[in-house]
Amino acid sequence: MPLQSSFAESALTLKQQLGQKLMLDLRYYCEQDPGEQKCRTPVTELPADLANIITKHNIGGVILFAENIDTVPQVIKLNNDLQKAAAKSELGLPLFISIDQEGGRVARIPRDVGTSFTGNMSIGATYKEHGTHFATESARIIADELLALGVNVNYAPTVDVNMNPDNPVINVRSYGEDPQLVAKLGGAQVAGFENNGVISSLKHFPGHGDTNVDSHTGLPKVMHDKETIWQQDLPPFKEIIKNQQPGMIMTAHIQYPALDDSTFVSKEGKTMIKPATMSRKIITDLLRDELGYQGVVITDALDMAGISHFFEPIEAVVNTFAAGVDIALMPIEIRSPKDLAVLEALIERLEQEVQRGTLNANEMCASATRILKLKEKFKLTSSLDDKAAIKKAQLLVGDQSHRKVEAELALAAITEVKNEKNTLPLSIKSGSKVHIIMPDTRKCYALQQALIDNTDKLISFSCTSLQGYEPLATLKEINEADIIIAANASPKQSAVEVGGMDDLADNPEFAIAKADQSAALESLLKQAKLAHKKTVFVSLRAPYDIAQFGKFGDAVLATYAYNIDVDTDEKIAGPAFTALANVLLGKAPAKGQLPVTINDLN
Repeated sequence: MPLQSSFAESALTLKQQLGQKLMLDLRYYCEQDPGEQKCRTPVTELPADLANIITKHNIGGVILFAENIDTVPQVIKLNNDLQKAAAKSELGLPLFISIDQEGGRVARIPRDVGTSFTGNMSIGATYKEHGTHFATESARIIADELLALGVNVNYAPTVDVNMNPDNPVINVRSYGEDPQLVAKLGGAQVAGFENNGVISSLKHFPGHGDTNVDSHTGLPKVMHDKETIWQQDLPPFKEIIKNQQPGMIMTAHIQYPALDDSTFVSKEGKTMIKPATMSRKIITDLLRDELGYQGVVITDALDMAGISHFFEPIEAVVNTFAAGVDIALMPIEIRSPKDLAVLEALIERLEQEVQRGTLNANEMCASATRILKLKEKFKLTSSLDDKAAIKKAQLLVGDQSHRKVEAELALAAITEVKNEKNTLPLSIKSGSKVHIIMPDTRKCYALQQALIDNTDKLISFSCTSLQGYEPLATLKEINEADIIIAANASPKQSAVEVGGMDDLADNPEFAIAKADQSAALESLLKQAKLAHKKTVFVSLRAPYDIAQFGKFGDAVLATYAYNIDVDTDEKIAGPAFTALANVLLGKAPAKGQLPVTINDLN
């Protein structure tokens, strides 16, 4: 049913308020307890157990992951079933159905299904030539596709100002290093999402841009003084709050001693500085009172190591609510029937903390009212028609006009950093031999396919994958080649890009699973230089690696992305590789501008 305006004004019971303040993760669920094994059964259809807890506890929202999404009809039915469960609750209020669909490195809709774009730093690279055009258009298209699938909250845009070349988790998820640029592009994306019916969530307050620790794997600390914080970290949040009051803002699991140096005692007995997510000085005094934010504050995922290593799950939720946060995202792990009792215990404990006065009853009521008003503002509904929704979404999601804008952004972002000896455009003739060095063979094939598709010359290709190669054979291929195209993608993927903390649980060595390829790449580039081969170096991700590898290339390009959207036996392709091929072959100019400073370059 549609949200009635009277709900926002009426008094909810405490239990109803608390249920609205929980955003549950339904990524996996096993109807039988898997024992010591991890449950890895994706929720693609709504199990009765999960439907019942949404109904029973008046749950406010859920978050979807890639595992929840197979096809357009399937995800629409899942989302409609979720809303039907919510409609049966005492309140009957529609759910927030949320997702991480930033674009670029973080996209949960399968890339062959939905339009994912090449991400924020590529948008930043287009600003000088195109202003806010691609920020607005990418957000509009993502919003249209999400809404068609039944998703109404997107954890985007990321407005962290990437000041640290070694940032393992933000890097290309940021528009760049200039706070004003980030504010303009972030504001344009907020408008693009919200004017098209999807609630945005600015992240990660008060800023994750100058960290060298991923908060999925540890607790970062930002040692900026207050002046730096106000000049670098906060401006995007301040400007967007002032001009637009976005629907949600997400907290960062980061210590900011200059903003709050108060401490807590961890579950292991260690005294530590409070992370922003649990800091009343940061969430209430700064974000609410000083910056004037009136919308809904949501935590980053509470299962991330920046929180879970130091707090028991229920304690974490109590602390975030005490700080002034409205919604706890992924407060407890729900993977099998035994976890349902933990959810009951969480709600009971929260009720007790309100009765004790640890949590302020008036604040809980005000928080629930903010949540209801946001649902009302965006006219969320639980009255849905599966067949009509599926028909509409199949026409809209991944539409060719959307893919066209995706391709235009990818091309507009390509940045020429260096071009010596008239290396670009490549002088390719029939019979030319091109040797491609890539982080893996799929990327080799994607660029090879893009080059073949964009020239009528008969070219022979060879490929070196940095994941493993035979040195003598590779040296022979380099020596026989006319042109070398070598690429690097750094830093390595973080957990958020492939899913979240479950991925770390499945593979504890995830962060170091890929052997360091830098030394191998540098060695191969030196061999190409000794052989006097025309060499192009391509930075496929954060362009800071140009400082290390750029000197070995006669030409240097930055793409900011390496998305592969089509991956079949017949074809491997992605918009960034198509754009790169067009620039290499001289079919289009490289007009992008570096949105970050690279040592010894700019």
